[in-house]
Amino acid sequence: MNIALRQLRVFVAVAQELSITTAANKLCLSKPAISMALSELEKQLGQQLFDRHNNRLLINEQGRRLLPLADELLARTRDIEHLFNQQGAITGKLNIGASDTLGNQVAPFLLRDFRDTSGHREQALYISNTAKICQKLCEFELDIGMVEGRVQHDELHSIPWLGDEMVVACHPQHPLAQLSAPTLADLEQQHWLLREPGSGTREYFLNHLGARLSQWQLAFELNSTSAIINSTAAGLGITCLSRRALSQAEQLERVSILDLPITFTRDYWLLYHKEKYQSPLLKQFIGFCENWSGQ
Repeated sequence: MNIALRQLRVFVAVAQELSITTAANKLCLSKPAISMALSELEKQLGQQLFDRHNNRLLINEQGRRLLPLADELLARTRDIEHLFNQQGAITGKLNIGASDTLGNQVAPFLLRDFRDTSGHREQALYISNTAKICQKLCEFELDIGMVEGRVQHDELHSIPWLGDEMVVACHPQHPLAQLSAPTLADLEQQHWLLREPGSGTREYFLNHLGARLSQWQLAFELNSTSAIINSTAAGLGITCLSRRALSQAEQLERVSILDLPITFTRDYWLLYHKEKYQSPLLKQFIGFCENWSGQ
């Protein structure tokens, strides 16, 4: 058996994109070249790595078994290629995923400090909801993820990270903002602005605050924290968000944060695939994150 790195690169690209055309564009190869390399690999292994349905490729159990090994081998190959490029420096590209609040409020400062400390400059930051981050980690498209809620996933390892406070905010002229001592009972019958399903912020509200209310209504469902803040500032409803995310809007008096008699806290989490090869770069970044104290 003589498996070529080119075949593994093609396999990983197809596994991530689930499309011959997209994989070809990603690798700057022709579609026939992609199909031939994949066919050669499956022939050498004596296994089909994808199920074909209506011109679609779906990775099967054999493909899922190969994916972490192929990802590791390609990562080790990149380490070898970079080994002597910069003596004493960590090299390679780091693909980071972050949920919305972390990606916009925390990751920029974390990356600033990591760059200053390590001298490393090749990072890519992908921002989406927690569910999407987990999906891309499982497909080995991301090296590490930073999310807002604990994730229970058989393929992912999770590390508790930074702490944060969740608060309720409304428009400064909202009746709730006029109360000197608002209570949880005052939140009944309110119209809420929430993130989409799959968001850690949405799950936190449902499990911690929404569960304490007998009646509440969904006013709008939005897929970004900034949209939630702007909608709150426009008076479209009230919301439950990270204090970090709301700090600037509060300073500008676009929103008011309610002083409730109960404190809601949550942890941020670092995620990576249990079978992900930890290059020197990834190990250093994980260690840096664990020791980083914040902005």
